[in-house]
Amino acid sequence: MTTTFPPGFLLGAATASYQIEGGVAEGGRGPSIWDTFSHTPGAIVGGDTGDVACDHFHRWERDVDMMADLGLEAYRFSIAWPRVQPGGAGAFNGEGIAFYSRLVDRLVAKGIRPMATLYHWDLPQELQDAGGWLSRDTADAFVTYAVRMVEELGDRIGIWATFNEPWVSAFVGYGSGAHAPGTADEAESLTAAHHLLLAHGRAARAIKAVRPDLRVGIVNNAHTPRPWDPSHDRDLAASAHIDALGNRMFHEPFTRGAYPQVLLDNTAHVTDWSFVHPGDLEQMRGTVDWFGVNYYASHLVRHNAAKPAHASSVATLADGHPVAEGTCWPADQEIEFMPLPGPHTAMGWNVDPGAFTAHLLRLQRDYGLPLYVTENGSAWDDAVDPDGRIRDLDRVRYAHDHLLAVLDAVAQGADVRGYMAWSLMDNFEWAQGYAKRFGIVRVDYDTLVRTWKDSAYFYRECVARRAVVPLGELEACVETPPRSY
Repeated sequence: MTTTFPPGFLLGAATASYQIEGGVAEGGRGPSIWDTFSHTPGAIVGGDTGDVACDHFHRWERDVDMMADLGLEAYRFSIAWPRVQPGGAGAFNGEGIAFYSRLVDRLVAKGIRPMATLYHWDLPQELQDAGGWLSRDTADAFVTYAVRMVEELGDRIGIWATFNEPWVSAFVGYGSGAHAPGTADEAESLTAAHHLLLAHGRAARAIKAVRPDLRVGIVNNAHTPRPWDPSHDRDLAASAHIDALGNRMFHEPFTRGAYPQVLLDNTAHVTDWSFVHPGDLEQMRGTVDWFGVNYYASHLVRHNAAKPAHASSVATLADGHPVAEGTCWPADQEIEFMPLPGPHTAMGWNVDPGAFTAHLLRLQRDYGLPLYVTENGSAWDDAVDPDGRIRDLDRVRYAHDHLLAVLDAVAQGADVRGYMAWSLMDNFEWAQGYAKRFGIVRVDYDTLVRTWKDSAYFYRECVARRAVVPLGELEACVETPPRSY
């Protein structure tokens, strides 16, 4: 197996606006659905909010310096819609636009390629009050916002993603209610999903009309539903159902101009799909230059007719760990997610780099478009040792094995063009608040000091060598005491 990254392959890291920025009432920013949701009692572990988060809004210059010290070749970040257009419609906020313009300028000056995501879940609250993603008008508003951002930043950013994980926005935000806006209705989750995908199609076409040179994609979270018993027809059908809801629904409108028939059949008792209007799918088809892949863990499913009705609206493993936080699968009353062998991360997710390789190869085989790994990482219960080091060997091992998994997929023909580690730093982990740490850089939430973990040194060396560093060479890469910012 090769351990060397091909020429032109981008190695970087990723973050999201609400998870790191803070400054929620500064610089002309308006409220988002996550401001509202995080202040809802009982919604977030520990009662945490993103009001301050990592304070990136004030510390962005040093954060970019830290990225440069890490040697990052690319940085995937998201633009907070309510920071640049507080109401989601109407007037834009020049101060908010200037914030991202300065950030991009500094990235470029440091030799770091910016990759922008237009929507990482922080919908302006005013749009939610007007119907949110249940309204087609929100898709129209998104187009206006997307075009303005490209006009402002498209001269310096060549790679754009419209949406991050629309599956989560739809099924966790509207299906289970575990994320903002916090509603739980299966029919509404499917409506929201369609409008998110329609918004991508319309926005991608509008962006290309302004800047045809830009590469526009969409980022999906990877689902790898394997049947518990591959010889059992109902287990195979369960796997196909989850695949349609988790993968095909979010890829095939763009590549085939249609939703998979198995999806329509299996959800017919939930909705009549009347929210799909004539011409919608044609507007979506052919509007993706690349697919982003967010991968963390794998899935194993079976048919279980003995499950009580609605028992799996929130799918759980036998040991009580969520398959994905607040996961909701419409029409899944007879589908059971089975426990998977360890190790398991602090999120309760299994570690399975082989499924990562298989997923990348499947996307290449089925859709034939370039791929970027837009998120990949793991949460562990880090500890600061007496000498100041954070010896997060589990995270180092996870990164090592998953980087090799990407290279394995590349060797087998997958057109993977980059890898963004999740996450650059510990941050507000949505409904988990600050209880889970995914960063390669530790954030002390009392002082906001950033400190490199061993995984940061490991990743820096991988970028410098443009190869996966053997685990046995980790100690030679680490500084004591570690760097802090």
